Amino acid sequence: MARTTALATLAGTSRPVDRRLYFRVGLGLGALKYLVDTLVIFLATGSTITPWAYLAPLLLLKGEILGAASPAVLAFLVLWTLPFAWIGGSMSVRRARDAGLSPLIGLFMFVPVVNYLMFIALSLAQTAQWQRKESRVAGHDRMVWSTLYGVLGGSALALAMTGLSVFVLHQYGATLFFGTPFVMGVVSAWFLNLDQPRALPANIAVGSLTVGVSGGLMLLFALEGVICLAMAAPIALALSWLGVLLGRALAVADHKKALAGQLGLLPLMALGEPPPPATMVHEVSSAVVVQAAPDVVWRYVAGWERIELPEVPAWFFQLGVAYPQRAWIDGEGVGAVRHCEFSTGAFVEPITVWDPPRTLGFDVVESPPTMHEWSPYEVVHAPHLDGILQSRRGEFRLVPLPDGATRLEGSTWYTFEMAPRWYWHLWSDAMIHAIHTRVLDHVKDAAETGATG
Repeated sequence: MARTTALATLAGTSRPVDRRLYFRVGLGLGALKYLVDTLVIFLATGSTITPWAYLAPLLLLKGEILGAASPAVLAFLVLWTLPFAWIGGSMSVRRARDAGLSPLIGLFMFVPVVNYLMFIALSLAQTAQWQRKESRVAGHDRMVWSTLYGVLGGSALALAMTGLSVFVLHQYGATLFFGTPFVMGVVSAWFLNLDQPRALPANIAVGSLTVGVSGGLMLLFALEGVICLAMAAPIALALSWLGVLLGRALAVADHKKALAGQLGLLPLMALGEPPPPATMVHEVSSAVVVQAAPDVVWRYVAGWERIELPEVPAWFFQLGVAYPQRAWIDGEGVGAVRHCEFSTGAFVEPITVWDPPRTLGFDVVESPPTMHEWSPYEVVHAPHLDGILQSRRGEFRLVPLPDGATRLEGSTWYTFEMAPRWYWHLWSDAMIHAIHTRVLDHVKDAAETGATG
């Protein structure tokens, strides 16, 4: 009986939580989690983390500390965090109501920095007078609890499927990008509508919140960076909205077996997903018109004049996408080596076509990461940053125009090994086109200045 009472107090939904209980449990569980996390990190990496660094937002799982640890260690820390997240959210919602405040305030437990301020405020707030006479959960409170169940259930599913697909099966497939967001929407809407049907806007809002919280947890645990999460968000949101329609219908019809079937089918789909189709080489081409003769433009394309690009790139490059900084060629003719330094490292490109002043072609034998993820960590544990997008070869073409100008064309051929390719090609094509534009515009300005000079 005592165990049941303690469990209901910590993780239940109806027992009131006064400020003393809230403060003591918060400090006690926080200390317990710190001790276990620190011990696991020390055993896995030999490193320690101070309490002050532990409390700093988003610094618990710093990439430089866990860089030498196995994915199993990271998976344990993620799973170990989930019950603490539920207890913290549950007690915060009940403590807010006990203080006569909106239960929605308790959901700020999941917002970094704000959660510390909320903990202090709720630890100081006295129990409201009316609350001492009433302990029943109102209809508004039930919706808050339904939202909390749905968001945490969908987010736990997202973390579990990411761990299974990426770190166990080593695949970025259709199950992860299509099936998982859809079932996340189903789970969140099922919990939201379990006690009574909710309006469609509320379902859409909870589905969207589930996607947002899932992305925040992946950022928190250094599984992804801001850029990739932002690129995945449109398709994840759209699929979650479709999922909430089914989840609402299942809850209204009380089809628990159908929900359980979906939850069980999702990992089976990941395990049985066929290997990706054969690698296809994809081309991106860009062009500018240069008011200079081809032989003048060739001097800059062929690297006889070292290209130094502007120091300040466009805003989207400043978010972390790799961008070119300078380029030059060692030697002349086929067999020479072109070097192109990007913000993330250097490309090494042996010349395969040397036809002045018409065509310069090259292969790519060494390439740096496609981006440096915008993240609180120095290292992000995202395997797709290494080898998913690979540049294979490139080419410059100089086409003389009747008025004496030159049409300068640039092409890159690359491969992309992540599903769904059609969706990710939209982003990768745009990034490569932006890289082309940065280089071609600089060559255009340099050649036109050189021609007039």
